[in-house]
Amino acid sequence: MANDYFQFKKFTIRQDKCAMKVGTDGVLLGAWANLDHAKRLLDIGTGTGLIAIMAAQRNSELLADAIEIDPTAFGQALENVNNTPWQERIQLFQGQVQTFTPEYQYDVIVCNPPFFINSTKTPERNRTLARHCETLSHADILQVCDHLLDPEGKLCVILPIIEADHFIELALTKKWFINKLTNVCPTPTKPPKRKLIELSKAEDTHIEDSIIIEIERHIYHDTYIELTKDFYLKL
Repeated sequence: MANDYFQFKKFTIRQDKCAMKVGTDGVLLGAWANLDHAKRLLDIGTGTGLIAIMAAQRNSELLADAIEIDPTAFGQALENVNNTPWQERIQLFQGQVQTFTPEYQYDVIVCNPPFFINSTKTPERNRTLARHCETLSHADILQVCDHLLDPEGKLCVILPIIEADHFIELALTKKWFINKLTNVCPTPTKPPKRKLIELSKAEDTHIEDSIIIEIERHIYHDTYIELTKDFYLKL
């Protein structure tokens, strides 16, 4: 991967102007979120535009909105979206999602959210915005989604284990239900480092499973290959 771009099978992500580069978390969430029968999706904190673009590739009927607070990242996301075959189905917005007022609700909302709550801030302002819960707390995410999601809609997020457990605890107190939980393990012998979480306001079957990234260094596990093979060049 060159530092200023990431080449996928069907699109390229330019990232030279973005604080947060393409990473495993975003790819996992973009490939994992259930888009079956979805007509409208919102990507909160889109960054490079990656997850919204992945969603448009996966579901040819989907209209994807993406919102980004950082003007520089917004400009890069716009560049990336406009260089895809699905630009007519992806709409970008710049600003805070807390003040976002679309005229419709969403079937799916995805968010690769800030997860550092009380840790040391980075000197880069735009990187801090992307990584720390300064302008978008986990409570904010749940409150926004309460208004923007269709009553039968799904919220999908990815978080490190400790932050994921706190997020789930908070969601349960606000009358959300956990529909699906996927533990992400680096290798077969290491404990999970991330959780993929699907929530809704309607109680549904609770599914829990796991994904393993690698068998050993640069040898990917079948579960990871199956999930991401439509995107990565070498899978």
